[in-house]
Amino acid sequence: MQKRKLGTSGLEVSALGLGCMGMSSSYGPPKDVGEMTALLRKAVDVGVTFFDTAEIYGPYINEELVGPALAPVRDKVIIATKFGFRIAGDDRHSGVDSRPEHIREVVDASLKRLKTGVIDLLYQHRVDPDVPIEDVAGTVKDLIAKGKVRYFGLSEAGLDTIRRAHAVQPVAALQNEYSLWTRRPEILDTLETLGVGLVAFSPLGRGFLTGKIDATTTFDASDFRQNLPRFTPQARKANQALVDLLASVGARHNATPAQVALAWLLAQKPWIVPIPGTTKLARLQENLGALDLSLSAGDLHDIDTAAERIEIEGTRYPEAMEKSTGL
Repeated sequence: MQKRKLGTSGLEVSALGLGCMGMSSSYGPPKDVGEMTALLRKAVDVGVTFFDTAEIYGPYINEELVGPALAPVRDKVIIATKFGFRIAGDDRHSGVDSRPEHIREVVDASLKRLKTGVIDLLYQHRVDPDVPIEDVAGTVKDLIAKGKVRYFGLSEAGLDTIRRAHAVQPVAALQNEYSLWTRRPEILDTLETLGVGLVAFSPLGRGFLTGKIDATTTFDASDFRQNLPRFTPQARKANQALVDLLASVGARHNATPAQVALAWLLAQKPWIVPIPGTTKLARLQENLGALDLSLSAGDLHDIDTAAERIEIEGTRYPEAMEKSTGL
């Protein structure tokens, strides 16, 4: 499997990682632990080394899945997890919390659930407006010095936050939603200047860019996509134009829309690592096929030119959820 370095941090991972959230939350009921364990280990067998989880996924149960599943191959993999939410007694998050004492508590708990002595990449999941980012970065710096964490990351943080954090503790990676239908090209210049890698979550548009979702698709009551503006039936019908574009390019290469979407993203910068999520082996194998798809300069130009003419209908999050990010 091809490898990529996340910026200039020295952290090297497989060119495609695996987002594990959907195995336990957000996209319907939690999946069978045995089946997901088998999928995680198969991913390692085929060369995936980068796995993404968080305490809030479930909450807790995703880390409890990922840790034991990867324990037998712990020396071969990079595990990323996140802190930053306050989780109430009913297991619902009740706001953000990046107080230094809370970060330390979360890290100790995550280490136990992940069955490991060190977290390879620790992200602040969401910016906490009540805690200076310098205090957050300083706390993670201390955890790195103590050997509990190897690298520091941020998720959905703005450019000023990234710069301020980086001045205290080098940021190895920014995890942002990034795909053909969610682009913020201005952020790439700052990341390149600082030597920060981009870990692209939802690189397949939460499944929409695979071509397997259309205006008639129904979602489970526990699938959060039913509450997203881009996933109303009207928006899905309008946004089909982007999937049709990917399919037309894929037809030139005997590739699927998902493979074209991932290959396009991989072609943007050598320090971008997409982490598509899946709960199915066939989809994992399909996604990995993107690594063998070489889009020509003409292909990339055609995709960019056509995509610029397509007006995506619907925001990625409802307004209140978007405001909770640091973007």
